[in-house]
Amino acid sequence: MNKYLDNFYDWWKNIDKFLLFIILGLFFLGLFFSLVSTSLIASDKLDTKSYYFFFKHSLYISLAIAILIIFSFLDQKILTKLSLILFLLAFLSLLLVPFFGTEVKGSKRWLDFIFLPRFQPIEIIKPFFIVTISLMLTIQNKRLYFKYFLSTLLLLPILLLLIYQPDIGQSLLISMVWLSLIFVSGINIFIFFLFFIFVGSILGYLVIFVPKFEYIKIRLLAFLDSSSGNNYQAEKASDAIINGGFFGKGIGEGTLNSRVPEAHTDYIVSVVSEEFGAIVVISILFLYLIFSYKLIQKIKLLNEDLSKLVLVGSISLILLQTFIHVGVNIRILPTTGMTLPFLSYGGSSIVSTAIVSGIILNLTKRKID
Repeated sequence: MNKYLDNFYDWWKNIDKFLLFIILGLFFLGLFFSLVSTSLIASDKLDTKSYYFFFKHSLYISLAIAILIIFSFLDQKILTKLSLILFLLAFLSLLLVPFFGTEVKGSKRWLDFIFLPRFQPIEIIKPFFIVTISLMLTIQNKRLYFKYFLSTLLLLPILLLLIYQPDIGQSLLISMVWLSLIFVSGINIFIFFLFFIFVGSILGYLVIFVPKFEYIKIRLLAFLDSSSGNNYQAEKASDAIINGGFFGKGIGEGTLNSRVPEAHTDYIVSVVSEEFGAIVVISILFLYLIFSYKLIQKIKLLNEDLSKLVLVGSISLILLQTFIHVGVNIRILPTTGMTLPFLSYGGSSIVSTAIVSGIILNLTKRKID
């Protein structure tokens, strides 16, 4: 018993408590907004207790905290090996989606087995993808661009599987995270832009010429032409932000949740802004910026290339996903169906964010000589 207490004490002594409290604070803010913003949905739509979503969200947050502690507790070498194993398992689950996936609104992105709750494999892949790519980019090889070629070979099958679902939003996100890792790894800027153009050309071709992605083209046209009538959700989300004003309409007074499906996942910023006001949303985004700034400071102090790359990839994932989510809510980006890290409702998204957070806390721990 004393051994476990000593291990926990060592963990607590070396963990970056500032980052830990911001992470926990953001998770609990998401839980709070789930309580005050989804209770009416549950009672109206499910004819059940009004705290249905809140109780589910509470379970997800409890699981997230356990995952966060486990990943931050592990030895760094064990964390790296475990990440590779879990990446392989998550990739295999992504391979199963075309055959056994559950289709929702024309997209087949989820697995729903009897012995497992429904989950989205790409959400589990993202944190381990960052670790795996970072390992590849730190390979010492006489062939200068071998590691970039290897990382491209890993990216392509994931993109193809996402494109088949189809899920352009996650395809774009994981491509951007990969590009950010390629960029900071020290690649020649000319080669980097070739990679950028290559990925952009593939996504552009799919959206414009492949019939399966007609819905993406419709969203883009709706985004460019507000009179097209195909941007109902985006209009309601932006109206909710406008109606909320600076200080909001008050707890439970918002209407977006009852007018837009899955508003508490894809449009949580609009939901919060309508009820609590723009000042609360700005304060939350400020927390993300403080978190990012503190983490960047930590990265500058590290000497190990692998840890630096993993942390850069992790913060890139969080910031890019946050930017896309907020951009969609305020209508500077087309609709993508992207959750907001930490705050949005949804088991797969919360677990994914918890894994990323655990890895961040692990690699920023004070090292014992």
